[in-house]
Amino acid sequence: MLAVSFVLAALVIRFQPIVEHTIRSIGPFAYPLATAVFTAVASAPFSVTDALAIMNGAIFGPLWGSVVNAVGIVLAAMVGYWINHRASHLLDLDRALERLPRWVKRFPVGSPGFLIAVRIIPGLGGTVATATAAAFRVPMWVHVWTMSVVAIPLCVLLAIFGDRVTVVVHRYETRIHRYETRAHEYILRHRPRFYVRRKQP
Repeated sequence: MLAVSFVLAALVIRFQPIVEHTIRSIGPFAYPLATAVFTAVASAPFSVTDALAIMNGAIFGPLWGSVVNAVGIVLAAMVGYWINHRASHLLDLDRALERLPRWVKRFPVGSPGFLIAVRIIPGLGGTVATATAAAFRVPMWVHVWTMSVVAIPLCVLLAIFGDRVTVVVHRYETRIHRYETRAHEYILRHRPRFYVRRKQP
């Protein structure tokens, strides 16, 4: 999933003008659509949102890409909390808590410090934090702000990174295209010309 998501992000950066034109062709619905997609992905268990945050930065730019990511994170926190209230039995939470590092276990399970610390762990951390918040009846607003304080700054940085990478890629492609054009013009200008002598009558 991680590899596929980053390949998708790389394709979006590579073909950003086409993707941006396609998304913006739907008009004002582009931002709600991108936010809904981000919310759906981020609220799912074992989700990978890093590449999606990069894509939003590449498509909408650093400012609005960050806004889409931030709103998506807040909505995903609420949706994920609701999902885990009804599906927490699908995850072996006790076993997952036992596998956590010792420095995380120093915090009381379900406390804001615990939820923040767990989310720092890549991969399983976000899923365990959301499941723990739902299982221990942590207030939703606590779950939302502990998720936001970790995820939003990261998603803002990823949106800026996606925008900068897109700029670098397109600048490189423009430079290569310019060099190819100049080389082609030089070859046409300096190519040898062959003349065929006409036979004398």
